[in-house]
Amino acid sequence: MLKKVFSIALLVFFWVASSFWYFIPEAQAFTEEQKLLLQSWRIVNQSYLDETFNHQNWWKVREQFIKNPLRDREETYAVIEEMLAGLDDPFTRLLRPEQYHSLQVNTSGELSGVGLQINVNPETKLIEVISPLAGSPAEAAGIEPKDSILEIDGVDTQTLTLDEAAARMRGTVGTKVSLRVQSGRDENAQPRTVSLIRDRISLNPVVTALDTTTNNKVGYIRLNQFSANAADEIAQGVNRLEQQGAEAYILDLRNNPGGLLQAGVEIARMWLDSSTIVYTVNRQGALGSFDSTDDILTDDPLIVLVNQGTASASEILAGALQDNHRALLVGEKTFGKGLIQSLFELPDGSGLAVTVAKYETPSHKDINKLGIMPDNVVAQQAITYSQIATEADQQYQTALKLLTSQENVVANAA
Repeated sequence: MLKKVFSIALLVFFWVASSFWYFIPEAQAFTEEQKLLLQSWRIVNQSYLDETFNHQNWWKVREQFIKNPLRDREETYAVIEEMLAGLDDPFTRLLRPEQYHSLQVNTSGELSGVGLQINVNPETKLIEVISPLAGSPAEAAGIEPKDSILEIDGVDTQTLTLDEAAARMRGTVGTKVSLRVQSGRDENAQPRTVSLIRDRISLNPVVTALDTTTNNKVGYIRLNQFSANAADEIAQGVNRLEQQGAEAYILDLRNNPGGLLQAGVEIARMWLDSSTIVYTVNRQGALGSFDSTDDILTDDPLIVLVNQGTASASEILAGALQDNHRALLVGEKTFGKGLIQSLFELPDGSGLAVTVAKYETPSHKDINKLGIMPDNVVAQQAITYSQIATEADQQYQTALKLLTSQENVVANAA
């Protein structure tokens, strides 16, 4: 098995400075600013997925940028960002100390803001919504996956990095932020201005309930994000539902933007018996895998709900359950993010997010920009947070109907 590779915010690789300087002649002195630039360059040199570096001579890039005067830390950051921009990869980026800290908090605690997970669309270069977080101001305002954020408080987002855009939307609870939003569902729709009041965004990743409205008792599990405690909460939730007599399960991954890859792998292991969960491919084409064992929580029938906001680690979990015939997928095609980033901490408390690998589902499907097609496609207009898992939720109701016949679910999943 390939050494564990993690998505954004999963693992911080602490870089030992002494290991970096072995190839530099001792007589050659560098300033602290140059050292930070060179360390950033070397991390990318050793780890970046595209060994052509976007068809650049990476050594020449090093020589070009080390000539900059770098009079202070801000100048160094600007030069590092300029160097990384040449890769034309929005996921490989510098995180200033405050941004780096916010990214860590985003997977382990809570934050205040509007509750949007965002991405840079690689084709349009616009800030694009992966999904609104459940119960957030953004969800309440009707912002949907694939919508584009054109402006934040009047600032054109094409002039902002991904992290700068996220920072502008975060802020003190009770303060207002204005977003100019272009619909992702209707390209002909005129952009609209949405005024949001920032709120405390809970990152509690798991919600469970027992549905007794059908012939079978169905355990409902909604996973909002793959945070550090998601796997433990899933395990506790399933155990409670088993004690309550659950005979089948609905796992809701809709509008789940991902998070920690390892959390996705651990949750897949709770449902899959001795199966491959995901393959990872590095820039040398080396194929590694994460596999499950035989220690599962339950073998009851399972249906997974997905939509356009199901992304990254969510797609890894959904793809593993679908390809191994453990679950049926119901809903809409997923987002299509099949790249893996690692975080590298720099000595001054900043960090680099670097695309280090791509993943394939157990049947070797590369879903990047393509997404995963569910077994049962059920289109659905946006519903509110309070309407999830109710009669207004057509995708949930479809899953319930499928689960009324255990034989039907097993036959379709086999």
